[in-house]
Amino acid sequence: MKMFERISQFVSNTFVVWVLFFAALAFFFPKGFSWIGDYNSILLGIIMYGMGMTLSLDDFKEVFKQPKKVAIGVVAQFVIMPVLAFCLAVGLQLPPEVAIGVILVGSCPGGTASNVITYLAKGNTALSVAITSLSTLLAPLVTPTLTLLFASKWLPVSAGDMFLSVLKMVLVPIILGLITKVLFRRQVEKSVKILPFVSVICIVAIVTAVVSGNQQKIVETGLLILLVVILHNSLGLLLGYMLAKMLKMDLPDRKAISIEVGMQNSALGATLAAAHFSPLAAVPSAIFSVWHNISGPLLATWWGRQKIEHEKVDKKGYNKKQA
Repeated sequence: MKMFERISQFVSNTFVVWVLFFAALAFFFPKGFSWIGDYNSILLGIIMYGMGMTLSLDDFKEVFKQPKKVAIGVVAQFVIMPVLAFCLAVGLQLPPEVAIGVILVGSCPGGTASNVITYLAKGNTALSVAITSLSTLLAPLVTPTLTLLFASKWLPVSAGDMFLSVLKMVLVPIILGLITKVLFRRQVEKSVKILPFVSVICIVAIVTAVVSGNQQKIVETGLLILLVVILHNSLGLLLGYMLAKMLKMDLPDRKAISIEVGMQNSALGATLAAAHFSPLAAVPSAIFSVWHNISGPLLATWWGRQKIEHEKVDKKGYNKKQA
């Protein structure tokens, strides 16, 4: 088991490398990976099932311990990113399918990777987990509603069908994961450390399926979508931080809110886009999955070093006073 745990940790730490590697393979050899697309909803269900097994009552207690902060994070998540997506789609005059994809990923809840990034950034990890958990549970209702509100300008949106899809692919697996944890606590606690490995495989598979199914369209619109994704993610991180600062939250809370707003559950976005719109609509989510796992760790490293440097300055100042 320890060997699997080490492999899981290594794969998680090198996630970006694996997703870039297999995305490149899928781009150059699309026929070898296109079959994976038929299993995207199952792969997402596995990810959510694993998330359910990692949740605990303590995660939900944080909602009641920090209700105002959690509410700010969830509202910011579901307001800033969809509005940004809509503004980018209109401002850059994106093609309808690309616009739908950008809005859809913006309407998704935060991804579980945000919790790890918040921890690395020395942010309020408990707050991050609470926001992710609550926004994910609200996703079956909120994500279809936001998509209908912002995306119907381009293509017809069936909020009812999307609601059922998110319910089946997100809420049901999470509940099953929680039940599994309650019934088989010891076994789950022993195996939980290898869950990141399983999640990485599933996310990489979803991204690979999207790339293989859109190889030609990525050639035509890939740079435009990459630009939109970078702007979307960067502005989300910035506005989340600025909102928290404006509300006079402390630095660890600001970091958590910023990361929760800027990092999306892109696997959900890609799966919903492919199921309800078109393969091209899934491309923004696939590229988002790669990009936010680059920008997130970079931001976490910068914030982490800032704190270390600040502590060194404080220590020097203290020493001077003592002298």
